[in-house]
Order: sequence, then C-alpha cells, then structure tokens
Amino acid sequence: MSALEDFHYQELTECDQRILEFEREWWRFAGAKESAIRELFGIEPAYYYQQLNELIDQPAAEAHEPLLVRRLRRQRGTRQTGRSSGSVA
Repeated sequence: MSALEDFHYQELTECDQRILEFEREWWRFAGAKESAIRELFGIEPAYYYQQLNELIDQPAAEAHEPLLVRRLRRQRGTRQTGRSSGSVA
C-alpha cells in the first residue's frame, strides 16, 4: 500500500467516532442540535459541521458507519444542489 493509500485509510480518532455516534443519535438529546453540539463537544456548530463534512469523505468513516455516512453524504448533496439551484433545502 502506498503512503497516499495509507493516508486515506487511517483509523478514525476517538473524536471522529464520537461525531458519528452523535450524528446517529442526536435526536435523542433534548433541545436544539446546535446546543447539544456546544455542550458535548465544546465547539461552535460551524466548526463541528466542517469536521463532519471532512469526516464523511473518509473511507474509514464509511467502513465504520456505512449507512449513516451514505445518508449524510446524500443530505449534503441535496443541500448543495438546492443552493446551486437557488432554493433552500
């Protein structure tokens, strides 16, 4: 395996795993998702979503949570398509 392939197949960090777990179960938390992000991760939602978008592009994330990662990719694609066509998704 080349160094580039090794880079793409890195193991998920504990934080990456926590983000995926949160995305799978965030609806169980009382209140808004953004409040839960601040409380659980101690970061602003904008930074969280940047991390999430990078995470779901990693093969290791798809291997760890295939259905969740594919759903999140579809949702992201729908939002991007909506923005490019001028509608809000």
